[in-house]
Amino acid sequence: MIYTVTFNPAIDYVVRMSEELLPGMTNRSDSEECYFGGKGINVSTILKNLGLDNTALGFIAGFTGTAIKESVNKKGIKADFIELDSGMSRINVKIKGQAETEINAQGPAISKEAQDKLFSQLDQLVDGDILILAGSIPNSLPSDVYERIIAKVNDRKIEVVVDATKDLLKNVLKYHPFLIKPNNHELGEMFGTVLKTDEEIELHAKKLQEMGARNVLISMAGDGAMLITEDGERFRVGVPKGKVKNSVGAGDSMVAGFIAGYLKNHSYEEALKMGTAAGSATAFSDDLATGEAIIELYKNL
Repeated sequence: MIYTVTFNPAIDYVVRMSEELLPGMTNRSDSEECYFGGKGINVSTILKNLGLDNTALGFIAGFTGTAIKESVNKKGIKADFIELDSGMSRINVKIKGQAETEINAQGPAISKEAQDKLFSQLDQLVDGDILILAGSIPNSLPSDVYERIIAKVNDRKIEVVVDATKDLLKNVLKYHPFLIKPNNHELGEMFGTVLKTDEEIELHAKKLQEMGARNVLISMAGDGAMLITEDGERFRVGVPKGKVKNSVGAGDSMVAGFIAGYLKNHSYEEALKMGTAAGSATAFSDDLATGEAIIELYKNL
């Protein structure tokens, strides 16, 4: 079974405006949409769209949390969220006009008791399972929670995927995660530099391997993606042609596509292609990509 963890799920309330946003004034929208997610839930959605059953773990609260859970269930994903006693899951406001403006909410506090419940859920994972940890962590959680989670499952043959940045990512490398996915800018930031060439990107990805990472997947937006495998191979792929409509969830889609591609035939090269197809398909869509859209792009890579 594949498990994803979303510490701080959210409803993204997208407001579209043709007129300029005027601070301090009454503004009117042209249209509105709601999207239910969070990085781990996005991964779960793409996995399901590609035909892979999985379980979404995490924390929800209030009426917004109930709406998020219902949305996940409607997609056919098993949701085993822990319901918090107080607060409400986030509503993030995304204003798309002549410029894009975002207001990301804080989210509910996660108690020690709720954290313990998550660790009890992790006790149920068995050899052969995949655990995907994605995104930042709320202020109410300890800064080493990723480390504690991976240490918790480290005595079992569980493949751990981590999509995080900076110290949150660096600090888990000692547990030898199966896959990490920084983008090229995040990779450079981790070493205090700007990476300009494929050779520089490869060099610094291998430094993360020296620190413990097994496979390093680097997304590079319009320049495609690179994979440095635990076998020392380097694979590079460009991006398919299409009009970019949306950046939200593209990285999460790449992670999901990579795992789906790898599980299909255990080929790292094909996993990279499927991951790139999934990330691109979401970037070319208003919402997370459908399985059909991903497969169509995959065939042309």
